[in-house]
Amino acid sequence: MIQLNKEEKVMQNRHHALGFSDQDVLNMYEIMLETRRFDERLWLLNRSGKIPFVVSGQGQEAAQVGAAFALNKEKDYVAPYYRDYGFVLAWGMTLREMMLNNFAKAEDPNSAGRQMPGHFSYRKLRMLTHSSPVTTQNPHAVGVALAAKLKGDDIVSFVTFGEGSSNQGDFHEACNFAGVHKLPVIFLCENNHYAISVGLKHQLSCEHVSDRAKGYGMFGKTFDGNDPLAAYAAVKEAADRAHRGEGPSLLEANFYRLTPHTSDDNDMTYRTKAEVDEAKKHDGVLTFAAYLRELNILTADKEKEMEERIKKEIDDATDYAEKAPFADQDSVLRYVYEERD
Repeated sequence: MIQLNKEEKVMQNRHHALGFSDQDVLNMYEIMLETRRFDERLWLLNRSGKIPFVVSGQGQEAAQVGAAFALNKEKDYVAPYYRDYGFVLAWGMTLREMMLNNFAKAEDPNSAGRQMPGHFSYRKLRMLTHSSPVTTQNPHAVGVALAAKLKGDDIVSFVTFGEGSSNQGDFHEACNFAGVHKLPVIFLCENNHYAISVGLKHQLSCEHVSDRAKGYGMFGKTFDGNDPLAAYAAVKEAADRAHRGEGPSLLEANFYRLTPHTSDDNDMTYRTKAEVDEAKKHDGVLTFAAYLRELNILTADKEKEMEERIKKEIDDATDYAEKAPFADQDSVLRYVYEERD
């Protein structure tokens, strides 16, 4: 069991200062745990030959869930990237819907089984379509923010991406346009320290991705991505700024990718097991559980009941998605070419 150190104990009850009840943070942790167990199930399904591909988000759940809690689920628009299982679960996508996506079944609400896993798109949840070329979602999110400003709608547009994506042209163009026009958009870089196999020191000459905010004339901030409360506070601050008309923000969640880039990757060719094991000590799922246990919010009985409930829900989602039909072959060109009567 992870024990809180003296400094961490002084920070007890930080969630109360943010306006969260004990039940709120317990719910937050449950979504984080649910995300982790879902991710682990995907790897088992992939290795057993039942699904073809896994893009994992292990190690990134805390920042994703904390960010989702800071936004308005009834009004805001979001453009999550392919590792954002924690975010989309917290935003309202169900385990069944996520599993249908990974099995590429016709009922998949993201693309009716036409896109790769993790390429989220859900009109009901105001979730923008994600594309395989990385960072193209950033200009899309800026477009939504521009439309909101022109229409006078008081909403926030929220987009996530990896630190490798922050070196792409789409990122810079999106940030520059948002900064010039003071648009209500939040850019959240999920810095997991590896752009596929390229380590962070070979990607950036500055210390933080958020250091680039100054060049675009926007607010910038880096926070501990292993702490959902830090994520909530940072995104809430950026959202409040946007609502006050103070323009965009460039945030950076700092954490570590605990799994290979995808199920097709051998990460031991570019990093060591010792490096990964060291990072696991700071895993947000474990450290936030320790925080809750220290405050007696997460008891052994509650934890056992939570694990059992999550397993049952994931089992149900797996069985449902596996048995669900694939799209009819006659529909293969639907949404590709214009259909005329």
